[in-house]
Amino acid sequence: MAKATAVRNIRDDHQKAFLKIFNSLCGRFNRWQVWQDFVMVTAIEISNATDKQNAPERTKTYQTIISKYSDAEQEKFAELLGEVIMGMEQNLDQDFLGELYMLCELGNDASGQFFTPYDVCRCMVEISGESNPAAENAGFFSVADPACGAGALLIAFANLCRRKNICYHDKVLFVAQDIDLTVGLMCYIQLSFLGCAGYVVIGNTITEPSTAYDRRGLLPAGPQSRIWYTPFFSTDIWYLRRQWAQIELLMKPVCHQPEQSEPEPLKDDATPPLCETKTGQQQRSRQDCTNCPAPSWKWTKGNSCKP
Repeated sequence: MAKATAVRNIRDDHQKAFLKIFNSLCGRFNRWQVWQDFVMVTAIEISNATDKQNAPERTKTYQTIISKYSDAEQEKFAELLGEVIMGMEQNLDQDFLGELYMLCELGNDASGQFFTPYDVCRCMVEISGESNPAAENAGFFSVADPACGAGALLIAFANLCRRKNICYHDKVLFVAQDIDLTVGLMCYIQLSFLGCAGYVVIGNTITEPSTAYDRRGLLPAGPQSRIWYTPFFSTDIWYLRRQWAQIELLMKPVCHQPEQSEPEPLKDDATPPLCETKTGQQQRSRQDCTNCPAPSWKWTKGNSCKP
């Protein structure tokens, strides 16, 4: 049923070719496992090109996954990747992987996973995507999607920038987050192929929201293993911006609160403390006077202490 549904809604020849190759791999493994493995190995191949910090661990994951498949099946993985690239080159204004994911009925129905149709995303960014002169003068501005899915909303925004002659490669910082690893990596793959600079964070947006050390989001905080940086985020201009953000953090003054010292005990010859009356007048209280450690102080009728 899922296969028939996908065939009826195919947009172009590249999606059709992708599904043909994909279905040929679903013999020893189920459809979800094949899709998950393809997305993971593709994302790791992209990430390892620039992210050397996470490369060792991700390479181990890559080898574990790819070793399950024969040489012929591994070649089909490369063919799948080729269809994704050619399909996105043919039509930049689409959610290639997201549409195939929903057409194949791979979404998690139990958790209510449903991708917003790309046409709806285009409408949303057209309504809310007005240019901000202040942000443009600052050098770049950022756009974030805390529940990115396959990245349809961010892809639509990138295409909006392209139509408005805004070079989003170095003018826009793309930040995405999703709780689903496979889905988040689908977004990562598509943003990387579109040349978007930014990163995808894997985690729960409510309990583990994406944060940054700097105010502009150039230095994401938290475990680096859950952050996937796009290759364009390593280009010269973004590298210099990150370096400058680190310098600003180092130069930022640290505010130290003065230590509060304990009040010194009242000496024998000291004057009892003053208190404020309802009228705002300062006078010594009866309790202070009666308990005054100085024996020479006496309580008088005028509510004042006299020696």
